[in-house]
Amino acid sequence: MTFSKEWNQRYQENTHMSIWPWSDLISYVKRFVSPINKELKVLELGCGAGANIPFFKQLGVDYHAVEGSEAIVKKLWSRFPDLKSKIKIGDFTNAIPWEYPFDLVIDRSALTLNSTSAICNCIDSIYKNLSVDTHGYYIGIDWFSTNHAGYCEGEQTEDEYTRTNYIKGQFANVGRVHFSDADHIKELFSEFELLVLQEKVITQYIPDDHYISAAWNFVARKKRV
Repeated sequence: MTFSKEWNQRYQENTHMSIWPWSDLISYVKRFVSPINKELKVLELGCGAGANIPFFKQLGVDYHAVEGSEAIVKKLWSRFPDLKSKIKIGDFTNAIPWEYPFDLVIDRSALTLNSTSAICNCIDSIYKNLSVDTHGYYIGIDWFSTNHAGYCEGEQTEDEYTRTNYIKGQFANVGRVHFSDADHIKELFSEFELLVLQEKVITQYIPDDHYISAAWNFVARKKRV
């Protein structure tokens, strides 16, 4: 299983418990997905502490999630008992534990914690599990960019886009971290139609370290045949 033991440990220690829906994800779903109703089948990769679950419950869609951390999933089952059968512990880079097609797959930085080979395997599996009759969208939020200062830190592992062994900053003690440039994302999603690809670059001035955070948001749609 490619899920990192570091993340499971952080969830056990309650040290990474984001519970507020990510604003970019909300805006992208509202902008690109229509109609939104109870028939819409949504799959979230790596739901973590469930930050986006209340948003999708409010929309009334048929929400599912695959999360690698047993520790956090058990907490989610307690918090959302009605979703116990739809939030599963598993490695989404290997297989999706449902056979029916999804209309929308969302990923807020989940795949960025894997190597290129694992990411390719997941995308291939997702493509097969996306509907061609309705939406067939993949929305990726906050995929770390090679323009992120962290890309020059840590140690390279497995491939040129994947790094690990960070000792400080946001990537400390989280295992592997994957970075992408525009061409890399286009290659990863070559079987899809990319509708949007946007890079956010943020320079920090206070504290005065000029640290650069950079990440990609994108929307990919399964090609119609």
